[in-house]
Amino acid sequence: MTRENRKFLTDRTALVTGGGKRIGRTLVSALARAGATVVIHHHASRDDAQATAAGVEVLGGRAFLIDGDLADPRVAAALCGRAGDRCGGALDILVNNASVFAPGDAATTTCEEWDLQQAVNLRAPFLLAQAFARQLAADGPADIINLNDGRALRPGADHFAYTVSKVGLHGLTRSLALALAPRVRVNELALGAVLPPEVPKGGYVRTPREALPLRRFPTPDDVADAMLFLLSTPAVTGQTVSVDSGQHL
Repeated sequence: MTRENRKFLTDRTALVTGGGKRIGRTLVSALARAGATVVIHHHASRDDAQATAAGVEVLGGRAFLIDGDLADPRVAAALCGRAGDRCGGALDILVNNASVFAPGDAATTTCEEWDLQQAVNLRAPFLLAQAFARQLAADGPADIINLNDGRALRPGADHFAYTVSKVGLHGLTRSLALALAPRVRVNELALGAVLPPEVPKGGYVRTPREALPLRRFPTPDDVADAMLFLLSTPAVTGQTVSVDSGQHL
């Protein structure tokens, strides 16, 4: 019997940023199957988010939608409060999944490109975590899962501003795990070549399957399983789980 079938998240409520499509959609479905009520955040993908919410309802779960541009610090800071109002209760799971991904090297990255990557990929998860901790109910478990990139562990020169933002997110995860303990556990998933970008830019080339020790690409379901593992393991915090078929090695 899998964790999902055990409904171990019954009576818990999760906010998933960027939860309407791609990996976010799979995370939302996994949380719902495990019994959680899910608030699905989206920015410009309302139709996708509505379809994801409909899928949750087919599973017999409860899902709510909330929108917002996480590049705006006021939106990021207010999102947990709005999500709680939307579903009628406090959140106790935050999944920081939303991200922007853009090419650019150290020589050509502009201030505008730098600021956008840092705002969505690093500042927003911090503001969300800060607000999340403030709105917690009096007792019970609380978890933050940050979706990171394998580049955070092995940074390179490509996708420069994006990579730096993800290195920052790795540090944020560890620092928040200390700052929010013992009530809130904070962990991250460092992803490999799960899905290619929706619109490949800057000469994007996917990692060859032969370069991965396990000779298979990780899937969104693999990511969801790792998320559920972290949520079901109360002695783990400040950890990075690489979901990359061994690419970090």
